[in-house]
Amino acid sequence: MKALSPMIPAAVRSRLTGVALLTIGLGLPALGQAHPHGWIDLRMRLIFDDDGRLEALYQSWRMDPFYSLVVLEELGRAAGEEGLESGLDQLGMEIRDNLTPQGYFTELRLDGEPVPLGEVSEYTVMERGGRVEFVFLLPLAEPLPVAGETLRYQVFDPTYYIEMVHEDDDGTPLDDALVVSGRECVTSIIPADPDPERIREAAMLDVTDEAEPGLGRHFAETGEVTCG
Repeated sequence: MKALSPMIPAAVRSRLTGVALLTIGLGLPALGQAHPHGWIDLRMRLIFDDDGRLEALYQSWRMDPFYSLVVLEELGRAAGEEGLESGLDQLGMEIRDNLTPQGYFTELRLDGEPVPLGEVSEYTVMERGGRVEFVFLLPLAEPLPVAGETLRYQVFDPTYYIEMVHEDDDGTPLDDALVVSGRECVTSIIPADPDPERIREAAMLDVTDEAEPGLGRHFAETGEVTCG
């Protein structure tokens, strides 16, 4: 069996895997026939300090309805007297811990050069509109001056098991999908433009296949921020 995306907590992996196998057994195309097998709606806020240096990326990941349903059902079943809120807190910790060695699925560059990131200590998980939302503050290793230079970031699951896209409305990113706090900057979200060979590669994968490491990068949108 293919290893599920490292961000998926152990508590729900068996349930998701079981549903995936059932889908294949029934001959249904939605989950069993091609990557990706779920998606996340992403919102990003760049946080600058009083000196105009970038200090953190504040991210919100809203899980797709199916994944959310499975997670909330599992948490509700296990909650008992502690309630759903306690289960969501535990879920947040497990997601954070799973993402830490993966660099939180986030790559940041300044004029093409990689920017070192710190570790997440501030995070929460909530239920919003029937969907699970993971919100966290990803600090830079140290504040970064960016005057006159262009920042670019990509957020992606390396396995492309989960597709990550900026939250949109009919294909147009929402106004708060990429915002800046503390500076006047020009922002844009650049759609992915994968090579046709990468598209064929992804389309041939199913839940029993292991994706090439880094496949998700080729399908990632790019956030671009230029500050005066």
